[in-house]
Amino acid sequence: MAKTRPISTLVSLVVWLTGVLVSLAVGFGMIDQVLTIKWISPVITMWAGWVVVILTLLSVILAIADKL
Repeated sequence: MAKTRPISTLVSLVVWLTGVLVSLAVGFGMIDQVLTIKWISPVITMWAGWVVVILTLLSVILAIADKL
């Protein structure tokens, strides 16, 4: 099994954390109706935002549990 270099691990962590932050920003933007989608009801956009936030938080929890 190949050893991973510390810099590779750090870059992977930064990329993963950036993805989580972007997902949360998009989800909360949809919930607050700052980000809207043309031709889709604001209520559906808000619910989709909640789905994004919940699934992002769930993926964070599962990723942490996987590392333990």
